[in-house]
Amino acid sequence: MSERWTIGEFSRITHLSIRTLRRYHEQDLLVPAQVDPVTGYRYYSPAQVRPALTIRRLRELDLPLADLRSFLQAEFDGTRGAGEAGCPAAQQIVAAHLRRLEDRLGRTQRAIQALRELLDPEAQRAVSLEVLPPQRVLAVSLDVPPGADLGWYDAAMNDLDMAAGSRPVLPPGGRYEHALFTDGHGRATVYLPAEAPMSRSAPATVKPVQLPQRAAAVATHHGAHDDLDLTYAAIGSYVAHNALHSSNLVEEIYLVGPRDTDQPDRWRTLVAWLIDSDTGRSTTP
Repeated sequence: MSERWTIGEFSRITHLSIRTLRRYHEQDLLVPAQVDPVTGYRYYSPAQVRPALTIRRLRELDLPLADLRSFLQAEFDGTRGAGEAGCPAAQQIVAAHLRRLEDRLGRTQRAIQALRELLDPEAQRAVSLEVLPPQRVLAVSLDVPPGADLGWYDAAMNDLDMAAGSRPVLPPGGRYEHALFTDGHGRATVYLPAEAPMSRSAPATVKPVQLPQRAAAVATHHGAHDDLDLTYAAIGSYVAHNALHSSNLVEEIYLVGPRDTDQPDRWRTLVAWLIDSDTGRSTTP
């Protein structure tokens, strides 16, 4: 070998501790260019400087070991330094992880904002009592089973989009039993407002429904849904404080949502806690 560095020399060059370099070797992330079979001494080549520093940065960004190994194999062609830089496969691995980090950062920032609001005794979300007008919609109703993810909502929206076709529609919405939130399962109805008759080719799950006029305690939630519980808490407190008789349904209207923009801070969700109009105010808070 024309040029090789001991682990101490390589440590000084890369500012990676000897302990870290040994760990990278044990994890099969940065295998020395040569290991003396008698002494066990590790030797590194100049071509390994860039991979070593790259590994450090990616580990600082918490890239999982499996993804890191895939990245190194793609970026450095399995030889830890002889491959061509800028491999698309390697770039995709890093890009996917950066998106995960950005999502995590966004959730952290929103959690901080929510905590600041909770710790501010003066912070209040505006709630009002309103009457929602009757409306004709295309709807998919289903019983959401325990432990289900949001795949049921996506499937319902896909069926509604097929039924609506290219006709312009108002923002979608959903009507949910309170049990869906308290027990983790319950009845849900996802809908799209549509005045025109439903297409004959619409999926069988889609039915035309006439929503009645309904009274509700209403608030508009701004931003992503991470802190939607704060809006629900404000509405629920309003209902209890004003001794309103709550029905078994809450309605969400997605004024601006993921279908409209990939920027969560621009989302707007109207949350309507439906009130039993037959009994009006209850006798107990």
